[in-house]
Amino acid sequence: MTACLEITQHPGAAPKATVRSNVAVPLRFADGFTATADVMTFHGLADGKEHLLLALGPWEQALLGGTAAGYAPEAKADGPLVRLHSECMTGDVFGSQRCDCGPQLREAVEEIAAIGGFVLYLRQEGRGIGLYSKLDAYALQDDGLDTYAANVALGHGADERDYTAAAQMLEALGADAIRLLSNNPDKASQLEALGIRVSEQVPTGVHLSPANQHYLAAKRDKTGHTLELPAVPLNAVPGHYAVVNLVDGLIPALRERAEETEQFRRLPESTVEALKAAGIFNVLAPKGNGGYGMGVETYVEVIRRLARGCASTAWTAGHLTEHVWMLARWPRQVQDEVFSSGTSPLAAATGAPMGEARRVPGGFTITGHWSFASGVMHSEWALLAVQCDGVRLQALVPVASLELLDTWHTSGLRGTGSNDLRANDMFVPEHRVVDWQLLSAATNPGSLIHPDPLLHTPMASLLNLVAPSTALGSAEYAIELFKDQLMVRKVKNTTQWRQADSALAQARYSQASGLITTARLHWQEAVQILVSSHKRPGAELNDHERASYRLSLALSGQASEEAVRLIAAASGGSSQRLSHPLQRIQRDMNVLLNHPTLSIDPIVEQSGRGLLGLGFTVPSF
Repeated sequence: MTACLEITQHPGAAPKATVRSNVAVPLRFADGFTATADVMTFHGLADGKEHLLLALGPWEQALLGGTAAGYAPEAKADGPLVRLHSECMTGDVFGSQRCDCGPQLREAVEEIAAIGGFVLYLRQEGRGIGLYSKLDAYALQDDGLDTYAANVALGHGADERDYTAAAQMLEALGADAIRLLSNNPDKASQLEALGIRVSEQVPTGVHLSPANQHYLAAKRDKTGHTLELPAVPLNAVPGHYAVVNLVDGLIPALRERAEETEQFRRLPESTVEALKAAGIFNVLAPKGNGGYGMGVETYVEVIRRLARGCASTAWTAGHLTEHVWMLARWPRQVQDEVFSSGTSPLAAATGAPMGEARRVPGGFTITGHWSFASGVMHSEWALLAVQCDGVRLQALVPVASLELLDTWHTSGLRGTGSNDLRANDMFVPEHRVVDWQLLSAATNPGSLIHPDPLLHTPMASLLNLVAPSTALGSAEYAIELFKDQLMVRKVKNTTQWRQADSALAQARYSQASGLITTARLHWQEAVQILVSSHKRPGAELNDHERASYRLSLALSGQASEEAVRLIAAASGGSSQRLSHPLQRIQRDMNVLLNHPTLSIDPIVEQSGRGLLGLGFTVPSF
């Protein structure tokens, strides 16, 4: 029997659905437990999927507020006990222990059958991404990603489930108020928004196994599931390829938001949240501070691949990640302060020009106007260069205490939000001001705290990697666009069916490909010089290595820029529209090549001196 109640539809509710069929099905689980369910199907579900509702026990009495055994007379106000259960073939059917879905389903049927209510079996495999994608996500979890990060790495949302159909099914039976059997707060929030009142959220049991402890911990830590887990060692540090896959999953969305990023002159919050969810800012953070403790090779690959989506995002993320590494070089007191939240702290850093510091009781007062603070729009902290009595220092201050000046109006890299900062006689406590020479030395305070070899690397080395890595990724995106253009049908002003059939277009494409290969080889050479230095004590580069390192990076940037120039010249009139991605790539590349880390003339001069053994005339080179 289907209960019929008069329902007033909630303003946010979905269109009404109706019961299509109702058939009694005896159930038997592997442990011998049995129950009988009235299995209902529906017309008019919003997503068109074949969801099921299993009505269990004295469900009509529970729905109407009857007095079945074990069910209080006042239950009508609270509603029946309901479980929204997303389909999980691996757990429900095959008994997979990688999740807790099978045991939760078994538990829900028994609890609901005892007092009356519903199990809604929703066809949303893998939190909505599908069975095949869920299995792909399992492979990424084997490489260290958690269940949510793995979904994101595949280009999906962390959780794509929508409970509109569930609300329609409940409304079709008149269940406008329920007791929800779930640990997931998102289910309750969505149902409430759809007009279903959740009078109580009843937690399920904790079905812990050695195979699902990381999975359950991620649900607890990332989406607020009400789970009490024993203290177990969790190895949540992903491998190199897992991080790379995560970044590749971000690229389509970065391309879609690239124009918006330019208009905002900062990264959209959705981009920043996606970077955080992917763990990008953890790449260089020491494991002792909750980071991944990865090396240069992963760091530069992240920047390069982000640039295939958006150069401004690559530049900003590259510097913010590098600044986490800079903060890990500070003394223990500061590290305990900035890493206390358990997440990698975001900090802008600028030294152009240096401000002035004056000693006062308990610390310093600083005054200055600093430019090019990339990522400041998303930062809590700022690392500022100051000098006191001719000694260069670095001061760490909260961004909120500084004056932020809207000065970043540029032709390229517009989305980096590299605005100016100003302070006037700002007090900075002594522990947040450190001698630059100490921070930049191979034996810095952080290197005595953490075993990460990268902390012994000279401070400027990682700064020099951001621009060429961004340039290379941008050039790779440009040639991808060029290839797409060449391969489509085009008949304007030519006898060829498509541009790719033109011998000249073929030559231009091969020439641009060769330039990008040159850029990549120079870039790889520079990275290997730096990586090799980490294998010996001190990690200091000698003059010959430093000259080769800077020269290879500069030549990589030049080859990337030349490839983009060649591609732009052969891409026709349509590429001149401001909405065309190639226009943005050209503008970004122009700004990148004017950055000091890629400015060719001083680099080739100093590199020549270093290669000839003449010594550098620029000490910071």
